[in-house]
Amino acid sequence: MPIDTKNKSPIKPPKMRQFGSSLFILLTLLLLLNFIVPSFSGPQYPQAPYSEFIAQVQQGNVERAIIGSDRIQYVLNPENVYGSDIDKVFTTTPVALDLDLPKILRENNVEFAAPPPDKNAWIGTLLSWVIPPLIFFGIWGFFMRRQGGGVLTVGKSKARIFSEGVTGVKFSDVAGVDEAKTELEEIVDFLKNADKYTRLGAKIPKGALLVGPPGTGKTLLAKAIAGEAGVPFFSISGSEFIELFVGVGAARVRDLFEQAKKQSPCIVFIDELDALGKSRGGANGFMGGNDEREQTLNQLLTEMDGFDANTGVIIIAATNRPEVLDPALRRPGRFDRQIVVDRPDKIGREAILRVHSRNVKLTEDVDLGIVAVRTPGFAGADLANLVNEAALLAARQNRDGVTLADFNEAIERLVAGLEKRSRVLNETEKKTVAYHEVGHAIVGALMPGTGRVEKISVVPRGVGALGYTIQMPEEDRFLMIEDEIRGRIATLLGGRSAEEIIFGKVSTGASDDIQKTTELAERAVTLYGMSDKLGPIAFEKMQQQFIPGYGNSRRDVSSEVAKVIDTEVKHMVDNAHHIALSILYKNRKLLEETAMELLEKEILEGEKLREKLQQAIAPEELEEWLRTGQLSDDIVLMQTKI
Repeated sequence: MPIDTKNKSPIKPPKMRQFGSSLFILLTLLLLLNFIVPSFSGPQYPQAPYSEFIAQVQQGNVERAIIGSDRIQYVLNPENVYGSDIDKVFTTTPVALDLDLPKILRENNVEFAAPPPDKNAWIGTLLSWVIPPLIFFGIWGFFMRRQGGGVLTVGKSKARIFSEGVTGVKFSDVAGVDEAKTELEEIVDFLKNADKYTRLGAKIPKGALLVGPPGTGKTLLAKAIAGEAGVPFFSISGSEFIELFVGVGAARVRDLFEQAKKQSPCIVFIDELDALGKSRGGANGFMGGNDEREQTLNQLLTEMDGFDANTGVIIIAATNRPEVLDPALRRPGRFDRQIVVDRPDKIGREAILRVHSRNVKLTEDVDLGIVAVRTPGFAGADLANLVNEAALLAARQNRDGVTLADFNEAIERLVAGLEKRSRVLNETEKKTVAYHEVGHAIVGALMPGTGRVEKISVVPRGVGALGYTIQMPEEDRFLMIEDEIRGRIATLLGGRSAEEIIFGKVSTGASDDIQKTTELAERAVTLYGMSDKLGPIAFEKMQQQFIPGYGNSRRDVSSEVAKVIDTEVKHMVDNAHHIALSILYKNRKLLEETAMELLEKEILEGEKLREKLQQAIAPEELEEWLRTGQLSDDIVLMQTKI
């Protein structure tokens, strides 16, 4: 038996495991008994054919016989057969129910009788009733133990418990979410100094809801609270409450809160709350929902109402889909506070990079500030993956440290995918890709709010990227102005426009650009109110009002309004297309020179590329179009002829 090294006492195995072991031993003994007992039922005699038995009877050599239903034991007369006083006993098995056998035995003066009842027959009967159920329960117990304890623990909480806040995470390990940390420090202070609040009659919030995109550090923040406060930390996912059987989830909720109250002050963390707390009905809910999920949610609401605010049990939950949560969860008295854990800005990204690069050996040329500028939109998990990917690249090259070039390559890997130099393009494809990417770069260089062009490549990457253009924003942006949206649409159409001007026909390479263009133009018209004809009216539902997979994202509108929306979207895309054609037509020489250089070198980047793109000349109509979004009919007609 294993020994507890701290208390020097035997560690008892779980009761369910003891029960399963005892059942297995008992089953083995019964099976052995079933095979051993028949071996002691009497001596074994030679087996003879049934025909020989009949022949011996008719010859008068059989003295007596014991007739059973499936076995006949007979004794030969030693005087007739051997001429000695020694009996010879044989057994045989009847081939069928022989009704003439008693007559034959009487005619030949054979003494016959039925076998005496078996004294041990009850053992076989008993085992035939006992062994099959034991086998069933033995198999059932085996699978239940593999699933974590069986039916006796099906209603028990599956929460993982970190005693005394030993989560391995402190606030110093979490960066880029300073506002959220400030909000949560109050909870830590209450857990450490509860008297300071209770003596003034203040009540600490029962629950805090962490809301934000995936990978922004919500789970890490919850662990940091427990680590800072030094209190027990219960961690469980919302999906772990839900089972096939109705009522199991509610029982697990009750058990979780009972354990938490016994170990208060403590923190209960429920990850992916939307798996448990989806709306129970209404305009935004799931009609006819799962009964088990609904009962579990009801039990959670009841438990949160059932304990006092200052008992020391703090409920922290995390979700990246707050729009689907039941309104009852977010009312005061339950999850009082909603703390947004958003993607970090440039300063936050640099701080996160410093946290994750503590144990990574960096060279002197690495400036994490530059890396932070080049990673807009990256969440904390993305930045952690970036640091690790850069370290792996440096290790493959047998370097002594991670360089800035490793970080740049890692960024390209995460954004565009792995290089696929094994994918060989023919000359026509390579030329088409080169003009396509240069078209994006030239148009993007003249547009506001599109970022600085850093690199153009015709080396295939990822699943479908035969080439790519990287534009890096010079600062974090949180709003997009009308002209910037128009400029982004024109930049997306720059690749297709270059193909039209140079080859007079288009390829399938612009399919992703067209998809993004259409979505952006439609949102500008239906959600942002950037159409003069439709005005500031939202025809598309916000994310909080629309759940993907449940209905249409567009509001119910008349056929006339739908026609106007489609017309406005097409008008916005067509004007952007004409502007892209106008820019590339005016800069055709620059387009061809840059494309030829790209075909020769495969990659253009850095200051030399930016100096070349600065030579691009803006057409006269560009400024008016960016301001109003409109083009004259003469310009449209001219560009159509191009």
